[in-house]
Amino acid sequence: MTKRKKSNPDELLIGLVSISDRASGGVYEDQGIPALRDWFSSALASPWQMETRLIPDERAAIEQALIELVDDMQCDLVLTTGGTGPARRDVTPEATLAIATKEMPGFGEQMRQISLKFVPTAILSRQVAVIRETGNHAALIMNLPGQPKSIKETLEGLKDADGKQIVAGIFASVPYCIDLIGGPYIETDDAVCKAFRPKSAIRAKSS
Repeated sequence: MTKRKKSNPDELLIGLVSISDRASGGVYEDQGIPALRDWFSSALASPWQMETRLIPDERAAIEQALIELVDDMQCDLVLTTGGTGPARRDVTPEATLAIATKEMPGFGEQMRQISLKFVPTAILSRQVAVIRETGNHAALIMNLPGQPKSIKETLEGLKDADGKQIVAGIFASVPYCIDLIGGPYIETDDAVCKAFRPKSAIRAKSS
């Protein structure tokens, strides 16, 4: 497969993978990819593009999609939705770990902490995050919930009525992680999600 060519080197290429037997089979309309597309449209202030995949809950298909998006399409960030519970068909974490170079357990821990603010069944979630390295390219891969509301809460975190952050969302740490693995510099809309970087890693805002 021909590698995806970015329009500029600072462009973030995001892979979005929705994992659902019924959505991929046309039983109902997928909600994960549209929710992620809408969130990134509001949250990112720097150039980005996306590649999408809608696949069933099959480990081989998930592994293949993740490898293709990182190795062939050269995605810098890959997000999955669905397939992270305890049901027999939920194999997204196993597929993600199988193609990983490094585990990033802090992301999964924080996702469950956010969800626990809403439902006690958040402890049933098995979301993981990993780095996959191939040649001179690396990508961050994260498993997200399947519901649009949960996706938004997980990425943004929780805020009070005045907009003050109560619990940090996971995306606040993603731009610096992408920096560290050699990806493009990501800028965000602070009103949606303020990216955190050490002072030495912050660049002047692009105009």
